[in-house]
Amino acid sequence: MTTILVTGGTGTLGRLVTERLRADGHDVRVLSRSSHPYAVDLREGAGLAEAVAGVDTIVHCASSPRGGDEQAARHLIDAARAAGVRHLVYISIVGIDRVPLGYYRTKLAVEKLIEGSGLGWTTLRTTQFHDLVRQLLDAFAKLPVMLLPVGITDQPIAASEVAARLAELATGAPAGRVPDMGGPEVRTLAQLARTYLRVTGRRRAVLNVPLAGATYRRIREGGLLAPDRAVGRITFEQYLTERVHSGS
Repeated sequence: MTTILVTGGTGTLGRLVTERLRADGHDVRVLSRSSHPYAVDLREGAGLAEAVAGVDTIVHCASSPRGGDEQAARHLIDAARAAGVRHLVYISIVGIDRVPLGYYRTKLAVEKLIEGSGLGWTTLRTTQFHDLVRQLLDAFAKLPVMLLPVGITDQPIAASEVAARLAELATGAPAGRVPDMGGPEVRTLAQLARTYLRVTGRRRAVLNVPLAGATYRRIREGGLLAPDRAVGRITFEQYLTERVHSGS
């Protein structure tokens, strides 16, 4: 039986990874700022040595757009090296080397830290999760008119499918940068919004508005997409329908 530590193990993805690994019979430690007995703030590092002691593999899902990811990664790498961890698996995002967002630059920097860590490592990049697209559309739908950036396309993927892939990678040998995972469909934001409105039963007008800047331009050019890696099976409509029927 393998002992695996999942950072961010109470989050959207980490929780699913934990459930999958435990179902497969692995001993899984959940690390988050509030999850005892491994309540650790990775940005501070206190208690991390105890959390990684005896661990074979770490699946690093913890991340925050508010900052601190590089510092957290340094603490995790140092503790993993000291504990003799065999394998560090990292979840990253398609387009971090193409779209000039500050959060993406940080994710890319963490990738490089892991690659140069001296540990056995595996990095998986995926497109945006269905959950994130839904949260974005929830916010847009708070107004009577949904004002959407024109020309934006996305390729959302189910977090459950990503979790299954991460669990598979965590129980295998270090593989470096593995092929990206993209959702099954490339859709414009307006198409996703209309699907959202239809499935949730809401009524809103949809208006496309132009934006400016390098980030917007790179996204319009397909910076967030992996059309040649459309390996996901669950569509955004299927995800939303299941959520509505379950009352989530």
